[in-house]
Amino acid sequence: MRMDKLLSNMGFGSRKEVKILLKGGGVKVNGEMVKDAKQHVDPKVDHIEVHGEKVEYREFIYLMMNKPKGLLSATEDSNYETVIDILEIEDQVFNPFPVGRLDKDTEGLLLITNDGQLSHQLLSPKKHVPKKYFAVIDQEVSEGDVKAFAEGVTLDDGYHTKPGELTILSSGTESEIELTITEGKFHQVKRMFEAVGKKVVYLKRISMGTLLLDETLELGEYRELTDEELEQLKSPTT
Repeated sequence: MRMDKLLSNMGFGSRKEVKILLKGGGVKVNGEMVKDAKQHVDPKVDHIEVHGEKVEYREFIYLMMNKPKGLLSATEDSNYETVIDILEIEDQVFNPFPVGRLDKDTEGLLLITNDGQLSHQLLSPKKHVPKKYFAVIDQEVSEGDVKAFAEGVTLDDGYHTKPGELTILSSGTESEIELTITEGKFHQVKRMFEAVGKKVVYLKRISMGTLLLDETLELGEYRELTDEELEQLKSPTT
């Protein structure tokens, strides 16, 4: 990898700023000063230092965010703030993207990464990766709804969903439920309840595959995945 690309990817500035850093003699590779931005290095083999500090290179970043309402699950938008906009600069330099989408008014677990292969694995319809949601519904949810969801319901566009596992936590004038689905159709949870004549008034994703939302994360906060979380998420049994 070119030296300027590596340092830029690691958050040491734009390509132009990195060239100034190199010309100033602040970079060493295997103990030798390097000033040529075009020089190729192997970050897995070469010992790279910037102002005496070792550069720990990594290609991918994996973040768990507790997404708040009001943010778009997108990398950029001309009208609204996105989940990427609230990341620290040192995380933004990896050019990460959200894995799948949560609606603007939906909260909860959102995986953000730049690992396209993992994203594909989690989103591929063939993989049937389960996603669990907590929701508040505007009226009583019945065992009839549980049965209907277990058989799949027909959405407003005629699509018949795959079976969903609906659990009633409390039922009354407002009901609290958990719903596990293996698809990711547009507004799917909301549209599934609309199919049985009910409305979702609050929605939060609490898991995706083996990844569980860290409840210690405040809305808008995020952290890197642990090695164990990442290993489980990448497991072919997911």
